[in-house]
Amino acid sequence: MDITTPLTDEVVKQLKAGEKVKISGIIYTARDAAHKRLVELIKKGKKLPFDVDGQIIYYVGPTPSKPGQVIGSSGPTTSYRMDPYTEPLLEKGLNGMIGKGPRNQEIKDALEKNNAVYFAAVGGAAALISKCVKRSEIIAYDDLGAEAIRKLEVKDFPAIVINDCYGNDLMEENIKKYNINGGRNTDG
Repeated sequence: MDITTPLTDEVVKQLKAGEKVKISGIIYTARDAAHKRLVELIKKGKKLPFDVDGQIIYYVGPTPSKPGQVIGSSGPTTSYRMDPYTEPLLEKGLNGMIGKGPRNQEIKDALEKNNAVYFAAVGGAAALISKCVKRSEIIAYDDLGAEAIRKLEVKDFPAIVINDCYGNDLMEENIKKYNINGGRNTDG
């Protein structure tokens, strides 16, 4: 399914766990340190450096770009590190996140409550993913280096819906389906 940002509530409702998507439009980057700052601003009632309503945040810290490149290698980072900061952003209207690995139950519940979705990007395909980035601009927290918040224009960014807004979890389903770890849940 081809989807374009910002994500509308109607599009989020169409996305089901296991569905492959190609994302085009604007997405934002942020990792641990940037998330911490964003949540501190929310707690203080201050304005965020970008409007998160309907947006997607990609958990990535790209490598420096080489001459002639828009951005360096841009593979997903482990998502659970953002779990402590995710719910306040969802409550501000964030509709999607891209990363790798499972999310905790609180995040899955928050996705249902806030009509949002969690996508996985393919780990180990950082150079390939970077080719989907057509424009990159640092918009906040330049002092964080690779973890600064970037506004990316992407075209056909490949991702898979892991957690949809209905409580479905592709990782949980596959753990049970393939009896990985004896069928035990390994998140959390």
